[in-house]
Amino acid sequence: MTEGHKLRTDTTVVETNIHYPTDSTLLGDGIRVLSRSLKRLASECQEGTLKVVERGRAVKHRLLEICRAAKSLTPANQQRLQSSYRKLLGMTGSVVRQAGTALKDWEAGGMKVVGKVLQAEVQISPLPHYLPLVKKVIAQTRERLWKGNPHLVGKVLSLFEAHTQVIRKGKPDKPTEFGRLVRIDEVEHGIVSGYQVQEGNAADTQAWIPALKQHEALFGQAPWLATADRGFFSAENEREAKARGVEKVVLPGRGRLSPTRAERQKQRWFRRALRWRAGIEATISNLKHPFARVRATYKGESGFQRYVGWSIITKNLFSIARGRMQRRGPAPPR
Repeated sequence: MTEGHKLRTDTTVVETNIHYPTDSTLLGDGIRVLSRSLKRLASECQEGTLKVVERGRAVKHRLLEICRAAKSLTPANQQRLQSSYRKLLGMTGSVVRQAGTALKDWEAGGMKVVGKVLQAEVQISPLPHYLPLVKKVIAQTRERLWKGNPHLVGKVLSLFEAHTQVIRKGKPDKPTEFGRLVRIDEVEHGIVSGYQVQEGNAADTQAWIPALKQHEALFGQAPWLATADRGFFSAENEREAKARGVEKVVLPGRGRLSPTRAERQKQRWFRRALRWRAGIEATISNLKHPFARVRATYKGESGFQRYVGWSIITKNLFSIARGRMQRRGPAPPR
């Protein structure tokens, strides 16, 4: 179907299946998840072993107070905001302490189970995962509210999709996205030959050499033509591609161009390669909409990887089928 003579690459954001992350909603999620596990665990234990307080209504009221107070920056509203956050943090801390105590008692064998032991194990098993995340949410909330530091490294954006990262691609309609940055490599005939889920909000220049390496590993040779948008441009990337055996390296320069560079980018082969590169934008749009890759709905980081991979496999099957139909020609009249 393809021999990999040409390569075009680009990056895009695939969102994770989360609600918009705010400190208050994350604290509410933590209380809800931990309380739910504790209640179900208490139902399997001897009466009086574990007493869980119902905080659902109080949490809802605190979240509504925070939502109303956050709409205005007046001193009175900011005071109400901090007061509501203190109450919410206090409730979250109480639930975290109770969950931590229950986990220690379970590990020490001091919790008497009168119901199904397997069901009790199922309810205690999420606590080691959620407890550190909720503690981190508490810490980042305090850091933002009382120390004025909203930019923390490794900020928790979701308790359920903890691998979610903040991605800023400079889009006017969506300046901040929550998900993962994915590199897409495409060869001729519309076949996506490779992809990589990247860490953080890395610059596109860092994705160029890995794309060439993955192409060489798949096809056994460097492409004759390799192209990407100007975000991938750097002199080092051009030199490395040439050294790897790429005959035509098409990376448009950024900023004010030298006369030599401007003349090179006006050449016919360069402009034709750039027009071919633009086709990957249609591929990304095709992946996101007909093949539902706007938001990955599988759970966890491994599920995210599978979701992205399956959408690409499905798209490739359509491209292969379309190519075979075109080579076969129109169907004979009946």
